[in-house]
Amino acid sequence: MTHEVTLISGDGTGPELAKAARKCIDATGVKINWDVQEAGVDVMARIGTPIPDALLESIRRTRCALKSPITTPVGSGFRSVNVYLRQVFGLYACIRPCKQYQGVRTFFDRVKIDIVIVRENTEDLYAGTEFERGQPETAELIDFINARSKSGRIKTGPEETGVSIKPISVSGSERIVRCAFDYARANGRKKVTAVHKANIMKFSDGLYLEVARSVAKEYTDIEFEDRIVDNMCMQLVQKPELYDVLVLPNLYGDVVSDLAAGLVGGLGVAPGANIGPAGAVFEATHGSAPKYKGLNKVNPTAVILSGMLMLRHLGETVAADRLEKAVADVIAEGKSVTYDLKADRNDPTAVGTQEMADAIGAKL
Repeated sequence: MTHEVTLISGDGTGPELAKAARKCIDATGVKINWDVQEAGVDVMARIGTPIPDALLESIRRTRCALKSPITTPVGSGFRSVNVYLRQVFGLYACIRPCKQYQGVRTFFDRVKIDIVIVRENTEDLYAGTEFERGQPETAELIDFINARSKSGRIKTGPEETGVSIKPISVSGSERIVRCAFDYARANGRKKVTAVHKANIMKFSDGLYLEVARSVAKEYTDIEFEDRIVDNMCMQLVQKPELYDVLVLPNLYGDVVSDLAAGLVGGLGVAPGANIGPAGAVFEATHGSAPKYKGLNKVNPTAVILSGMLMLRHLGETVAADRLEKAVADVIAEGKSVTYDLKADRNDPTAVGTQEMADAIGAKL
């Protein structure tokens, strides 16, 4: 069977990483028709948008995309391409495995970490419902809140106050918690932990926790517990071996997934999947590292492992297992790896992005 897949080349180091990942995925023998599309700052400079219509049309057709990193400007410029794609295609579930591979430098030699973060993608503070300081509608909103709110007032004025709205719904919470339990069941996982701040935000996070507890009653074969998000961060640093699948609202999921990635060696080994009823986009957790553009230097592991998750999604389980094993074997050998995977980051025997991909392909 031949699969139709959109390959988003990204910007910065994205095109190099896309090339490396494609090389490794093709080496599994799975037949894929790649539709290569651009997104990000490079294409924006040419046509005025970071998200061309051709890209959106491609994903609608293939319903599956592997995306290389794309730059998101901080504080100005266009909003995140990643967030936009999740919202347009209803990719409500972000699944980020954080797995410790032999040979990756970490501070946790005493335990084997294998945690999966399941993050809600469409609600919470990342829904993008924001009001800029100094605008009339912001003043109107603040007046409305102060007149109606029983739980607290906004005490600063509209000239100095920006406001973000945090929507949490029953339906959004239910589908992400159910996704976490279904993932746990399908992958032989034992426990799901719902992470929240319901002790403070009782009507948003409190609703999320209420729904999580209700859904958990339907999965009697999977253990369930909940943790307050700040305590969860401490627990992950102290005893990560106690946790299996974590399910979180959008913002907490973003933060905790980076924390968990740090436990297993960093964002360079952290893949991700964004899944919804209209399709799926697979991407590394890390950014585009534009300062390394064209240097053939950055670690391709996260994008390659995102390709592994894509193969699983496409039903190519054997190929996915082979690809993950090839990546793990190359990292464990420690010979044909990029500088960040060496014991000494200045090790002159470190190889480049494409050479590491070639070594993984050779294992396959």
